[in-house]
Amino acid sequence: MFAPTLRAFRFLFVGPLVLVMLVIINLMTSPGHWWVQWAALGIGFAWVISLLRVIRAVIVLGGLAALVAYLRKK
Repeated sequence: MFAPTLRAFRFLFVGPLVLVMLVIINLMTSPGHWWVQWAALGIGFAWVISLLRVIRAVIVLGGLAALVAYLRKK
């Protein structure tokens, strides 16, 4: 359960770095043709899905922590 969440968290940082690298490659190789937009579209979709996975994991862990704290109080 934790491995996909950790990969999603890592992709939140790696994805934009890959996109910056692709933009630089695009500017260096073919400045008149903007092909990187298609890679940005795919990376953007994957980034949003990764963000949603990480948010879901944080909500679940926060809820579990709140439940444990509530049960310990009683």
